[in-house]
Amino acid sequence: MTRREILNATDETLYDALKSALSKLGYSFFDNGDYNLNIIGIRSGARQAGLFDDVLCCAYREGGVKKVKRYEATTDAGTYWLQNPMNKKGTAMMVPGQYKKAYKISKHTGYLALVQSKPIKVYRDNNRDIILDVDSATIDEGMFAVNIHRASQVKRSKLNTNWSAGCQVVSSPDDFKELMGLARKSEALYGNDFTYTLIEENNI
Repeated sequence: MTRREILNATDETLYDALKSALSKLGYSFFDNGDYNLNIIGIRSGARQAGLFDDVLCCAYREGGVKKVKRYEATTDAGTYWLQNPMNKKGTAMMVPGQYKKAYKISKHTGYLALVQSKPIKVYRDNNRDIILDVDSATIDEGMFAVNIHRASQVKRSKLNTNWSAGCQVVSSPDDFKELMGLARKSEALYGNDFTYTLIEENNI
């Protein structure tokens, strides 16, 4: 599915496509009970830094009905952090995979977000240019504060200069508020543990 197809598909079509994609990759897909959230990042094949050109999906059931929320996002580090790494090994870029119960609702720079609570894997980009490098030899695993949060508090952000140093970032504050509302509903039913799955656009 292309990005346009992901954004324009019906909820049921996209829900089924995401379920099938995760199944083919050997990942879990939560299909039982209301608000049993599947939080899925879909990374663009464009590999262009500095843009919110990825999609973060939240697939779940509500009253048994299939729902999918789609949010403009970035799963890549911004151009500032690519040129100014926070870590001596290089700037983080999450490795696609399923990170089970690796996130909790907690504080990110003073507001509630989905915060890393278990180790994840990242690529390390340390050549200080604005090209997103994916090299399996650089994979690093650990606790890196790679959180799921918003960009600006007041408006939709168009460019990802310094919003992400490896985090998964939603461009619109209203979209992020909706996502956190769903997370609260899920927390009340299943506890404060969230699985995050990052896939590539061509996986769907």
